[in-house]
Amino acid sequence: MKDAFGAPQSLLLLGGTSAIGLATARRLIARRTRTVWLAGRPSPELAAAAGSLRALGAEVHVVPFDALDTDAHAERLGRVFAEGEVDLVLLAFGVLGDQARDESDPAAAVRVAQTNYTGAVSAALVCAGALQTQGHGSLVVLSSVAGERGRRADFIYGSSKAGLDVFTQGLGDALHGTGVHVMVVRPGFVRSARTAGRPETSLATTPEAVAGAIELGLRRRSETVWVPGPLRLVASALRHVPRPLHRRLPV
Repeated sequence: MKDAFGAPQSLLLLGGTSAIGLATARRLIARRTRTVWLAGRPSPELAAAAGSLRALGAEVHVVPFDALDTDAHAERLGRVFAEGEVDLVLLAFGVLGDQARDESDPAAAVRVAQTNYTGAVSAALVCAGALQTQGHGSLVVLSSVAGERGRRADFIYGSSKAGLDVFTQGLGDALHGTGVHVMVVRPGFVRSARTAGRPETSLATTPEAVAGAIELGLRRRSETVWVPGPLRLVASALRHVPRPLHRRLPV
């Protein structure tokens, strides 16, 4: 298979300026990946990302893509698969939002939900169908530990990731046996430009560490990946803490 041993020859990155997505692309290009499609809203940042990957030796194509424009997903993403087989789709787009502001601005809260959940569901289904048609490939979806349990600090963002996580698990079950591998990745707090200035939590990680975990998960054909690994035990414990006590925890 072209995407054997966690080293795909081709990558479609949904969220072409994502720090985690680009770290993963760089890691895979250093191994075996030669063709990359960067999907995102046209911007200087997207163009710069494409240039940086070309400098590493990859053939890079930029695909106009807006998570909120779900009516265009089938056509835009369909073009990519029409050009050739895609070994790996990495769904890495999403917005954190601003919890304090979004609680008093329902339209802003809805935008977070539509981007992180509705847009992701649409794009994932389009890509999953294309991967199933070609008979092989992996779909990796970036979830978050924030989706494990509602927290006062980020329940709008967390709820969107919770929905996406459950959706991806079910999609993986639906595609079991088809040759398509689906993997959910649940990072904790990731140090990046997007999270700069936000309070850092314990077991914080980096885009590069998440990229390494993604590559290892692909090699192992994992269905769920926690980054860092011990976060799985922490999340499991917190899931069973009574709500009155959970409200008082600094999480």
